Amino acid sequence: MYDLVIRSERVLTRTGFEPAAVAITDGVIRAITALDAQLSCRRELTLPAGQVLQPGIVDSHVHVNEPGRTDWEGFASATRAAAAGGVTTIIDMPLNSIPPTVTVPALEQKRAAAAPQASVNVGFWGGAVPANLGTLEELHDAGVFGFKAFLSPSGVDEFPHLSAEQLEAAGAEIAGFGGLLVVHAEDPAVLDRHENAGGTNYRDFVASRPDAAEDAAIARVIDVVRSTGVRAHILHLSSAQVLPRLAAARAEGLPITVETCPHYLSFAAETIADGATAFKCCPPIREEANRDLLWQGLEDGVIDFIASDHSPATRELKLGHNGDFGLAWGGISGLQLSLPAVWTAARARGLGLDRVLGWMSAATARFVGLPGGEITVGAAADLVAFAPEETFTVNVDTLRHKNRVSAFDGVTLFGRVHTTWLAGQAIFDVDDDASTGTPQGVLLSAR
Repeated sequence: MYDLVIRSERVLTRTGFEPAAVAITDGVIRAITALDAQLSCRRELTLPAGQVLQPGIVDSHVHVNEPGRTDWEGFASATRAAAAGGVTTIIDMPLNSIPPTVTVPALEQKRAAAAPQASVNVGFWGGAVPANLGTLEELHDAGVFGFKAFLSPSGVDEFPHLSAEQLEAAGAEIAGFGGLLVVHAEDPAVLDRHENAGGTNYRDFVASRPDAAEDAAIARVIDVVRSTGVRAHILHLSSAQVLPRLAAARAEGLPITVETCPHYLSFAAETIADGATAFKCCPPIREEANRDLLWQGLEDGVIDFIASDHSPATRELKLGHNGDFGLAWGGISGLQLSLPAVWTAARARGLGLDRVLGWMSAATARFVGLPGGEITVGAAADLVAFAPEETFTVNVDTLRHKNRVSAFDGVTLFGRVHTTWLAGQAIFDVDDDASTGTPQGVLLSAR
């Protein structure tokens, strides 16, 4: 007697999309059978034509900002937005919360805040800053998934960046206990040389954070990987010019991985209007030709996966500076829209939904060392009913992020999430919010 059986003409299994019935008990997939198999169950549903059953998205790059900046976002709003976007697991970044997650007590504050509010599963990154070098293993042992470092100013005073020497020291320390270093890679000297007075011109903003800033910083990270043996990951790659350098590092056998983000794959500098600070992020959204090369990097395997880099702020911080890119907060609120945004862009390129889910679910789960990202017997029933050919036009007033700001506002996207299940329990239903009930998420540890 199964708890729940979900039938669909298209279920994403290890062999691709195929008709199947998925049987679930105690939150775990117990059987995958023929679509019309006779199964004894307490509840059964058949997805309508046009909906597929797929694994939940695992988003390894989310800024929740709680505690300390919960007017920007928080665990309740962020995880509700995640569930509505088909995301069943997030890994929270160590900033922009106050305190940042750079000590074990700060991690415990995060966990205490998240535990009663999380609608999806939540894990935590730690931070590597000058003041906590030499003590990183304590956070590692407490269960963080790795350590984020900035090579240039982070934008918040409580999370300072590492110098070249400090990055080397962090790499050696993290390698010593087998941890993972994840890096915001922009070179501060290059940024200083290209600093401008700000203003409303988007091209001026892009010029202030050129490709060379990413190239120089990533070269430094590669050197640290080579000298220390640390596993390293490049966050939110925006510059395709760096792809040959990364490909060479991988060919050398260096343990380095790379992500990019939905906004870099969806937008292009040529279409961003002056003063449109909803599009400001660091590193910036670059030209259309660059976007095409990022897609090629994904197809070639130089870029490993896609994560949202959900980085919200209040409307005033994001939009309240009369379009001045030098003053507006840099970050894209994309958690709820990541799946349809990437699918829309991939679909236009003739890429299948299975490829998108490989980059946003299976690969991200492997990256953080979690089971999941697949519909297989024995896996948690973290599932999504998704209608890939349904379209909708984004309206910020309907989004579940705390602050209704989005670069995708007014954009028509393919792909609507109808239901999201976490361990077999519905945490989002597009037609019945009341059915989701009490938050079901659990806190994850890397240890």
